[in-house]
Amino acid sequence: MRLPRRDERGFTLIELLVVMIIIGILAAIAIPLFINQRRKAEDSAARSDVSTLGKEITASWIDSNAMAVVDVNSGFYTVNGIGVGKVSRNVELGDAAGTSPFDWCVYVTNPEGYKSATGFEYSAAGGLQVGTCA
Repeated sequence: MRLPRRDERGFTLIELLVVMIIIGILAAIAIPLFINQRRKAEDSAARSDVSTLGKEITASWIDSNAMAVVDVNSGFYTVNGIGVGKVSRNVELGDAAGTSPFDWCVYVTNPEGYKSATGFEYSAAGGLQVGTCA
C-alpha cells in the first residue's frame, strides 16, 4: 500500500477552520441585512394596501358623494362591497372615516414593519403618510 502524496491529501484542520471563520463572518454581516430588508418589505406592503384603499375611497366620493364602507372579507379588502385587492400578509385594517370629499382618512398597521407598526394613513388632506388618522 502506497502513501498518498502531499498534494493528494485532504484539507488541513487549519484550512477548514479558516473557511468556517470566513463563513461565520459573512453570516454575521448578511443576517442583520436580511432582517432589515424584510421589515422594509413589510412597510411596503402596508403602504401599498393603504394607497389602494385611499384611491378607491377617492373614487367612491367622486361616484356617489358619500364615504365608502371599507371592510375586510375573506382576506380581501372591499369598498362598498366590491373587492379591491387582497390583504397583504400581516397588514391590519385600522379605520376609514370621513365627512366630506376633502375630509376623510383610512389607515392600516403592520406589526412586523418599522414604520407600519405605528401605521400608514392615506387621507384627502395629506395623501400617504406615516401615522394613524387623528
